[in-house]
This record gives sequence, C-alpha cells and structure tokens, in this order.
Amino acid sequence: MMEKQQLFAHRLEPVLFFAPFVWLALLGAAPSPKTILFLGDSITAGYGLEPGDAYPALIQAKIDGKRWNFKAINAGQSGDTTAGGLNRLNWLLRNRIDVMVLELGGNDGLRGLPAQTTKKNLQAIIDATKKKYPDAKVILAGMRVPPNMGADYANQFNSIFPELAKKNQIPLIPFILEGVGGVRELNLADGIHPTAEGQEIIANNVWKVLEPVLKKMVN
Repeated sequence: MMEKQQLFAHRLEPVLFFAPFVWLALLGAAPSPKTILFLGDSITAGYGLEPGDAYPALIQAKIDGKRWNFKAINAGQSGDTTAGGLNRLNWLLRNRIDVMVLELGGNDGLRGLPAQTTKKNLQAIIDATKKKYPDAKVILAGMRVPPNMGADYANQFNSIFPELAKKNQIPLIPFILEGVGGVRELNLADGIHPTAEGQEIIANNVWKVLEPVLKKMVN
C-alpha cells in the first residue's frame, strides 16, 4: 500500500512542479490586439493592387513598427457606396472593433447621388457603430468630387465630411486622396484608382490623423 502511495505521489510531482509555470505563462500572455476596421470602397480595398499594397496594410506596418497591439482589418469593397456600407455594417460589427476609419462616399459623388442621402447614410453608420460599441473611436475620411460634377453639387458634397466631423466631434482626414487625386503618375490607367505609390501617400494622410488616436489608447 505504501509503495502505491509513493508511486502516486511521484507521478504527481511533475504536475505540481510545472503548475506555477503554467500560471505564470497565462498571466504573462499578451492581451488580444485592439481592432481597427477600415470600412471603405476601392480606395481602401486597393483595387488593382496586391493586398499588401493597400493603405490598411501599410498602416499595419506602421503600427507594428511601434510595437503597438492593434490589428488592421480591411473591409474595403470596390464599387461600394454609403448605402452599401450601411447594409454591410451589422455583419462587420459582429466582432468587436475599437477604431473605425470610415472611407465611403466617393462612389456616391461620382454617381451624382443626392448629397443629403450620402450624409444621412454616413451618419447612420456612425450612429450604429457608437450604439454597438460606445467606446469605439470613429475617424471620418473626407472625399471630394471632381469639378465636372458642377460647382453647386461639389459644394454640397464636399461639405458633408467636415460637417459630420464637427457634429459628431470625431477626427477628420480632410481629403484622403490629398497629393494623389488628379496626379496621373500616382493612379492606374483609369485615372481613378491609386497605384502602390499613391497608396503610400494615402497611408501617410491617414496616419497623420490615426496615430494620435492610437497613441492615446496605448498610453
């Protein structure tokens, strides 16, 4: 009987020995990364390019360079409008997000859709996101329509983004295509979609606004 007890105790020794180290490993495990959702159209999707060339991937590289614990999710869909983004939103919000970069409206403008409809859809996206995740940060990416859409329409459309940013007290990227839009060598043959070099400039435009937001979340 004594031999069996000694054998049983002997078999338990490895478990008892390793248990503290298991707990230490669990306690020291890195927390799950915070999520940045990039909700957009072909600009965000990186139309015509490799996934790694789209600006969300370039943003991820900047984040990794700082050793910050954030994960960028590219939810760009070519051809998407604000209505399309709103329709996809519930599915996208199934998983928790901590930051949303909202880049939609360009296709609305190119199609000449009513500016008030675009504004209403963007507000609905902001409202739904904040309702589901009250602590989530929303960053709005501004867009502009080309002059051939007419001065009146351009004024109405271009004012959507600063007005929404002010109303909701959220950060604004004044014009996400700054330095890229209308620059022939920075766009593909269609003259609309940025090249890989153009995406690098877009990433810098976004980073100027996004970095301070993330920095506050880290500190």
